[in-house]
Amino acid sequence: IETKESPENEKAIADYRSYLEENTTELTAQTKPFVAAVVAGDIAKAKQLYPEPRINYERIEPVAESFGDLDPRIDARENDVPKSEWGGFHRIEKALWVEGTTKGMAPVVRRLLADVEELEAKVRTVELQATQIANGANELLGEVSASKITGEEERYSHIDLVDFKANVEGSQVAFEAVTPLMEKTDPKLVKEIEEEFEAVYASLKPYETTKWPGFVLYTELTKADTRKLAQGINTLAENLSLVPAQIAKGEQA
Repeated sequence: IETKESPENEKAIADYRSYLEENTTELTAQTKPFVAAVVAGDIAKAKQLYPEPRINYERIEPVAESFGDLDPRIDARENDVPKSEWGGFHRIEKALWVEGTTKGMAPVVRRLLADVEELEAKVRTVELQATQIANGANELLGEVSASKITGEEERYSHIDLVDFKANVEGSQVAFEAVTPLMEKTDPKLVKEIEEEFEAVYASLKPYETTKWPGFVLYTELTKADTRKLAQGINTLAENLSLVPAQIAKGEQA
């Protein structure tokens, strides 16, 4: 069904799309040296560079479902897909941290780079809707507090908090893009969500470090640490789940 988008709606989508474009351009740029290090068999350098492209990818995850099979090709974890199909970042992560070799990884990283470049082209035209952007931010944070908080995302490198922060950043940008669509219907909710984003950043602060990868490793967190982080994310996700209805309300107003 063709729906006529309001100018506000179109602006929200355009603003968010430019964020996707910026991050996928960076993703390609950050993936290239990582790929080169893997192809060269330089494990230390590849490990050092690994977090950089991960940040860009995790920021755009609110709309990962729009990427079709590019998302699993780039970001599937072990057991998410049949073994013969498993590639992308996490396959290489396992080679670097568990197997301690880049042997046989050249085709995997080359495929990863091709997929990342395809994604960069795709986000320019991919169909987006304001409610879907808001929903994606909420669902992503729900996933962060329910499953990513267990350390399953970066299970070999343990740079989970790097991803965690990037997911929060990406969700915040998604929320900010659609904020103008609900400022009239529920300004109080907008303010609450803005404050909760700040609270989540504050809860991550104690774990930030000046050393690689910018955060303490997941293995250094206690159960109490992860519980506290999950609680803040939960509160935020609960309020974010109210946003799509407010956008719809704003559209009818």
